[in-house]
Amino acid sequence: MQLDHAEQTVLGSPWVTIVWNDPVNLMSYVSYVFRSYFGFSQKEANRRMMQVHSEGRAVVATGPREEMERHVEAMHDFGLWATLQKADE
Repeated sequence: MQLDHAEQTVLGSPWVTIVWNDPVNLMSYVSYVFRSYFGFSQKEANRRMMQVHSEGRAVVATGPREEMERHVEAMHDFGLWATLQKADE
């Protein structure tokens, strides 16, 4: 079965996991979560944590919707605020 270009674009569109700033979690804890869950280096985890802190949000993962849903659920399990959305929005 062949999919036309529009169908391929919709099915193949990447999604992102976004972690949002919150008034509860310490910056060191957010960095720890990024290192332990996503496997980021200390430097990368701190960079993204500072982005969350200063800009209010950071994209922490990109991929298929189902995978991003798992990441969002995991972030919630760690007590972080996270959502997913299409990458091009």
